[in-house]
Amino acid sequence: MKKVILSGMRPTGKLHLGHWVGALSNWVELQKNYKCFFMIADWHALMSEYKNASSIKENTFDNVCDWLSYGIDPESSVIFSQSEVEEHLQLFMIFASLTPLGWLSRCPTFKEQVKQLKEKDINTYAFLGYPALQAADIVLYRADFVPVGEDQIPHLELCREIARRFHSIYKKDIFKEPQPLLTQIPRFMGLDGRKMSKSYNNYISLDEEDSELERKISEMFTDPQRKKRKDPGRPHLCNIFNYYSIFSPGEKEQVDRECRNAARGCTDCKKRLIQIMKEFVSPRRRKKKELMRKKDYVAGILQDGKNKAKEAASSTMQRVREAMKF
Repeated sequence: MKKVILSGMRPTGKLHLGHWVGALSNWVELQKNYKCFFMIADWHALMSEYKNASSIKENTFDNVCDWLSYGIDPESSVIFSQSEVEEHLQLFMIFASLTPLGWLSRCPTFKEQVKQLKEKDINTYAFLGYPALQAADIVLYRADFVPVGEDQIPHLELCREIARRFHSIYKKDIFKEPQPLLTQIPRFMGLDGRKMSKSYNNYISLDEEDSELERKISEMFTDPQRKKRKDPGRPHLCNIFNYYSIFSPGEKEQVDRECRNAARGCTDCKKRLIQIMKEFVSPRRRKKKELMRKKDYVAGILQDGKNKAKEAASSTMQRVREAMKF
């Protein structure tokens, strides 16, 4: 039996290359060796987008088309929307009843997100309780692993603590304690050198048109001290070079050498990077456009995923109710 993985994304807008580098590329590889449940986390999205809730449905369809066009295989993986499987909220209610407030208020993400998303007004009851919902998401599918970066390990430990508290209270072990599957996320920044983000408007979307790829890459920052073509460059400080490292690693050494020796200018580097990114994005963009014309096909994938997810989730909830005698 394959080990189980649960992971998800919030449908809060268009996906960009940061999502590919940070998560989606890893999912494509994980589905080859694990039983993967990939969740559109729309309840989590609602916690920050409740004033614009109508956008979540549109973003869900758009994001799933990105997943499919970039290599998530519905034959190998279970693709579903969180809100379509009611067991998520059922188990969340139970976990919300037994999770101490102190555990939630210490969660580092809560404090960080409240600061970063001031305009969203997320200092709410639901957002404070999101770790309990996150725990329910994971243990419903008896996940063995959750792919995370090192900064997310405390969140997964809180999930395990909630599961342990349930077991302690009801004297029966129902859930697996999910372990982190640490992913080495390459350093990947937005067009301006900051974290790639829609709010900074410094991103390249997963379905970016060729003309926009040209414009955005042409405007990217390079080594600020390399003012003339004959000046030697410092590739380790250049964001353009970082993109080569990720999307064309075979050229990395040559670019590094030519940049340091002033044999290649920044404009030359950008022109070649534009070509590389077009070759990467364009075929996937075309596939996505085809998928977006096949709404019934995509809906069918989500319906099939819902059925598979619900089968697993309802089995867990039955055991939960029996343990609680509720």
